[in-house]
Amino acid sequence: MYAYIRGTVDELGADRAIVEAGGIGYELFCSSMTLKTLTIGSQAKLYTHLHLAEGIQALYGFADPEEREMFRRLLNVSRIGPKVAISVLSTMTPSDVRAAIVTDNPAAFDRVSGMGRKTAQRVILELGESIRSEAGGITPQKAETGKPSLPTMQSEAVAALTSLGYDGLTASRAVAKIKEADSVEDLITKALKSMAKG
Repeated sequence: MYAYIRGTVDELGADRAIVEAGGIGYELFCSSMTLKTLTIGSQAKLYTHLHLAEGIQALYGFADPEEREMFRRLLNVSRIGPKVAISVLSTMTPSDVRAAIVTDNPAAFDRVSGMGRKTAQRVILELGESIRSEAGGITPQKAETGKPSLPTMQSEAVAALTSLGYDGLTASRAVAKIKEADSVEDLITKALKSMAKG
């Protein structure tokens, strides 16, 4: 119904912004990452999603189309509502969410308020196929060579890094950056070097 709203930021709250456009003040629920991009009195363009459920209407605003798209994908996961989806995007960027899914790492969602490990596993399960296909048609099965595929190695590498004390999100980000590795050990080594560089 609304693609975006462009106007002046009138108010900012903990989880929402009011943007005045054409003499109307629109209340938009936003992730903390989107709210950080806004300043009262400045012009803003927020990409929107109108959520209708059980007689309640709520308008959600996003700094860019990528964040809105990930919000919509999260809403398609069973038993995830807008509150949890916004919470995910307040903690993780869309690329962080994709990295967690590709590396099969539910621990990456541990810092998300209101989201348990079972919900994180459901996100990975239900969005995994589409996200992996976008990442180049990768599937977690072994390749014909008998060598584990990259996603399988990524999952094992993330598990190893988290057992070494790295948090799940940091481990996912580092491992997802590595596009080629000969073994899990090689992948871990490359990820550790990447983290050391900062």
